[in-house]
Amino acid sequence: MVKEPHTDDLDPRMDILRDHMLGKPGAVDEFPFGPQAMVFKVAGKMFGLLAWEEVPVYIALKCDPERAIELREQHPGITGAYHMNKKHWNSVKLDDSVSLELVRDLMDHSYDLVVASLPKKVRDMLRNSLTS
Repeated sequence: MVKEPHTDDLDPRMDILRDHMLGKPGAVDEFPFGPQAMVFKVAGKMFGLLAWEEVPVYIALKCDPERAIELREQHPGITGAYHMNKKHWNSVKLDDSVSLELVRDLMDHSYDLVVASLPKKVRDMLRNSLTS
């Protein structure tokens, strides 16, 4: 069993990111790649990976391919995600080259892309959890 990281000595933004991701309907965090990578999923599909032990901390997020290119051109802290399909996944470094507001927007975008790809029945269940 993999233990959750003890976050007291880590970048305080990591907790902000984690809380934002887990605030999404149906979102869970897992550690399938070991304790160094927190993976966020909805309905079993990954929508984010937080490399919380890296310096600087970074998060890999799904992104519309055209938007991914624009973001990489505009922000030095956004690159193609390591070990992921770089057409659809960005790595966003928390090194102050990307605002926390933009990071939150990109987390929402990633979640929305994954939810949109889910079967209608699952999407409806997630939507209904918002109103319950």
